[in-house]
Amino acid sequence: MARRRRIGDGLAGLAGARTDILAVAPGARSKFVALGGVLLSTGALAVLSMTFAVHMALGVWWPFALLVGLGWGAVVVNLDRMLLVGMAHDASLKRNLVLAVPRVGLALVLGVVIATPLTLQVFHREIDTQVVALQAEKSDAYQQSLDADSRFAGLPELREQVAAQQEIVATGGRSDPGLAVVHGEVAAAQAAHDTAVQTSRDLEARAQCELDGTCGTGEAGTGTAYQQARAAADAQAAVVATTRSELDAALAAASAAESRSAQQASADLETDQAELTRLTAAQTRLQTAFDATNTGSGGILLRLEALDRLSDTNATLWAAQVMLSLLFMCVEILPVLMKLLLNFSPPSAYDRLAALRDGTDIDVEALKLEARRAVERAEAELLVLAETERVDRQKEVVAARREARLAAKVRASMQPQPAEAPATNTADTGRQLWDTGPLRLARSAAGRTVRSVRRRPNNRMPV
Repeated sequence: MARRRRIGDGLAGLAGARTDILAVAPGARSKFVALGGVLLSTGALAVLSMTFAVHMALGVWWPFALLVGLGWGAVVVNLDRMLLVGMAHDASLKRNLVLAVPRVGLALVLGVVIATPLTLQVFHREIDTQVVALQAEKSDAYQQSLDADSRFAGLPELREQVAAQQEIVATGGRSDPGLAVVHGEVAAAQAAHDTAVQTSRDLEARAQCELDGTCGTGEAGTGTAYQQARAAADAQAAVVATTRSELDAALAAASAAESRSAQQASADLETDQAELTRLTAAQTRLQTAFDATNTGSGGILLRLEALDRLSDTNATLWAAQVMLSLLFMCVEILPVLMKLLLNFSPPSAYDRLAALRDGTDIDVEALKLEARRAVERAEAELLVLAETERVDRQKEVVAARREARLAAKVRASMQPQPAEAPATNTADTGRQLWDTGPLRLARSAAGRTVRSVRRRPNNRMPV
C-alpha cells in the first residue's frame, strides 16, 4: 500500500501537482495520477521510436540505441510536463484557446516525429522488399548516368572499334571495311576472268563439234567452218590469259592491302584495348562504389520513400499507415488535450486552493518587501544623521583651532616692548590684556565652543 502511494505521488508530481495542496484537497490526486500515467506512456512511445530510428539511421548496436531512446524519452516527458504545467486553469474560453493552440501544435509536431519511426517498424517487411526495388532502380539510373558521362561518352564506339580490329586481325585484314574498293576490283577481275573462261570453253566446244561434224555445217573435217571456230577459240584463249593476269594482279594488291590492314589493326588494337580496359575499369569502380553505398543505404529517408511508393500503389496499406500514425499522434497530444478539457470545466477545489495559496504567497512576499524597504529607509536615515553629526564635529574642531590661533596672534601683538613697558607686575598686565580687547572676544568664542560640545544631544551616534 505504501509503495502504491509513493508511485501515485510520483505520477502526480510528474503531472505538475503540488503536494502541499493535494494534502488539503486529496480528491484531485487521481486526476493528476492519470495525467502522470499518460505522460509516461508518451515517454515510452518516444523511447521506442528513437530506438528504432537510431538503429535504422545509424545501424548501431541495440543497447546503445536503447540508451539514446531513453534520453529522448526523458526530453519528451519533460516537454509534455512543461506544456501541462504552463496551462493553468482559466475560466476564459478565449485565453484557454490562445494558450492551447501553440501547445497542441507543438504536441502534433512531437507526435509526427514519434509516430514516423514506429510506423516504419510496423511495416518493415513490406518496406524491405520495396527498398530492394528502389536500390535496383537507382543502380540502373546511375549506370545510365555513367554511360552519358563525358568521361565515358566514347566507350561504346571504342568497344565497337576494338571488336572490329580484333576481327580484322583474326581474318588477316580481309574484314577491313576500308578495303572494299580493293575487294571490289578483285571481284570484278574474277568475274571478268570467269566470263572469259566460260566463253573460251564455249568456243572450244564449238570448234570441236565442227571438227566432229556434230554441229554447225554437219560436215566433219577441218574445213572453213572449223578453221573459223578454231580461230575464235584461240583468240578467246588470249583474252583468258589477259583476264587471268589482271586477276592475279588484283589478288596480289588485295593481299598486300590486307596484310597492311592487319598490321595496322594489330598496332591500333593494343592502344585501343589498353584505353578500353582503363575506361571500363574506371566505370566499373564507380559503379561498384555506388552499389556498395546504395546497398547499405537503407536508412530512414529511403524507407520513407519506399513507404510512400507502397502507399501510392496500395490503398489498404495507405489507410493502415494513416490510422496508425493518427493513433500515435493522438497518444502524444493526449496530455495536452486532457489538460485543455479540464480547463474548460468549472474550477475544482484543487484549482481554488492553488489560486488562494498563490494569492497568499504574493501578499506575504509583498509584506516582506515593504518591511525590507522600511528597514532600508531607516538605516539610510541613521547613516545620514551620523554623517551630519560627524561633519558638525569636524567643523567645530576646525573653528576652535582657528579661534585659538587668532587668540594667540592677538596676544602676541598686544605684548609691549621691554624698553617701553612700565614697571608693573607682569601677571597683572597679562590678566588685564586677557580681560579686555580682542583677547576677551577670543575667550568668549572658545567658551561658546566648549559649551556647545557639552550640550550635544546624547541620542546622536558618533561615527
